[in-house]
Amino acid sequence: MADVLVLGGTGTTGRRVVAGLRDAGFAARAATRKPGEPGQVRFDWTDRATHADALRGVSAVYLLPPIGEASPAKLVSPFLDDALAAGVRRVVLLSSSAVTADTPGLGDLQRLVRAAPEWAVLRPSWFMQNFTGEHLVARGVRDGEIVTATGDARVAFVDAGDIAAVAVRALTDPEPHNTEHVLTGPRAVRYSEAASIIAAHTGRPVRHRAVGTAEFAARLTAAGIPAEFSAVLAALDEDIRRGAEDRVTPAVEEVTGRPARPFETFVEEEIR
Repeated sequence: MADVLVLGGTGTTGRRVVAGLRDAGFAARAATRKPGEPGQVRFDWTDRATHADALRGVSAVYLLPPIGEASPAKLVSPFLDDALAAGVRRVVLLSSSAVTADTPGLGDLQRLVRAAPEWAVLRPSWFMQNFTGEHLVARGVRDGEIVTATGDARVAFVDAGDIAAVAVRALTDPEPHNTEHVLTGPRAVRYSEAASIIAAHTGRPVRHRAVGTAEFAARLTAAGIPAEFSAVLAALDEDIRRGAEDRVTPAVEEVTGRPARPFETFVEEEIR
């Protein structure tokens, strides 16, 4: 196999995909807007001139869509045209369990990827890593109050390492997957339960406060997220409140051969 291009190669899943590919003996090229290390290549969705160099000698692509775009197909479609023309055969898309091919805007990408000779669509549930770093949920953990529009519904949070492990298999298995994988953790929990687990581990008070969808969208916009994309994210929380993410799938273990990481283990190992 020629190089694998990993878009968002320094991000939450991308850096884990790069590491997994290299550990498995494959050449991985990490695409980033500001390359600064060996094995990284400059890539900017809005600068098509960067696409040719990134794609040169590549046989497979891990496709992380442009962040914050409610209708990303206008950027992704010409990139995929360039990729297939450059000889790319396999495309693995990171989508979401909340997005189907019929979802306006974001769903367009799933239809585009299925046009590749070999493909897979990863549809993970909400990331465990949202509780760390600079995500709004992580800020809530630090401030002692997680705010969502999910009510008391449950989510089977999935670890980014498990997503990356599935991606590595989908990118490198001799036989293309040519399917979608809905990826979850081993158990669905409410945000209030997640807050209690974190509080018990850290010894700091953490609670969950449920707000309405409109209020949540306004909070996202106030935090700097574009209003159109804030509305999309708030609508996803509303879907959760209606039970859309209250499910557990065996996909992580079926693809990788090992069980998905439990939320409690994630908290013990990554939240301080």
